[in-house]
Amino acid sequence: MLVKQENITVSADYIRRVFACLQIESKTKHKVRSKPRKAKDSYPNLIFSTWETIDRPRQVIVSDTMAFWTRLNYWELTFYFDAFTKEILGRGISSRRGDPEPLHVGLKQVLPYLNCKDEGEVTIIHTDQGSVYTSLAYNEIIKDHNVVRSCSRAGKPTDNPVNESLNGWIKEELFIDFDLYNAEDVVTSIDLYIEFYNSIRPAYSLGYDTPNNYYRRFMAGEIECAHTFQDRILDETPKHITKRQKAKE
Repeated sequence: MLVKQENITVSADYIRRVFACLQIESKTKHKVRSKPRKAKDSYPNLIFSTWETIDRPRQVIVSDTMAFWTRLNYWELTFYFDAFTKEILGRGISSRRGDPEPLHVGLKQVLPYLNCKDEGEVTIIHTDQGSVYTSLAYNEIIKDHNVVRSCSRAGKPTDNPVNESLNGWIKEELFIDFDLYNAEDVVTSIDLYIEFYNSIRPAYSLGYDTPNNYYRRFMAGEIECAHTFQDRILDETPKHITKRQKAKE
């Protein structure tokens, strides 16, 4: 229109920025129909985007499974992380595709860190909606402990950003620094890495402290509990959208 009537040439990006500045939105001929999700979540999401409110160790445990190859062998590795201290509290590994055993083994390793029923504060175990995580056999293991289950929404890996982030670069370090691809004993190499990760490797999110020492400092009273988790407000809206809305306002 500008080119024909006013003989003005502008780029599409310039027009987009002008529209954004003037808060002009185009109207579509197609009606937007939002369909309700058919899938029913086995457990509710008790965290959503409130991960920064976690204020003590063993408050939220997250877990997920990563798959990888070493030479000609396929492996599935399950980690259990403390979302506050970033410690690896449990692990399970198997060379069989879809084997539920690693998830059970790792969970049993976590149990000594958790409170029994009616003792101390509740621990939330947050996972995805995988069939093993939501199975009766899996949740039977924690029935005698003060544990509440939480699950990410189906198809929403961003609901578990702590685990996704840790799994991503831990996998890189296992192959780059520990040369897991050529390791003769994969299980031993992973256990050595866990010891290195918990005790020696400094973590940026902990102020370059190690997970084990961060836990020790908290228990010694050197790190104050913020008491923010109980006041969290659950919201399904992703953080980047919330920030964009606030910037608009």
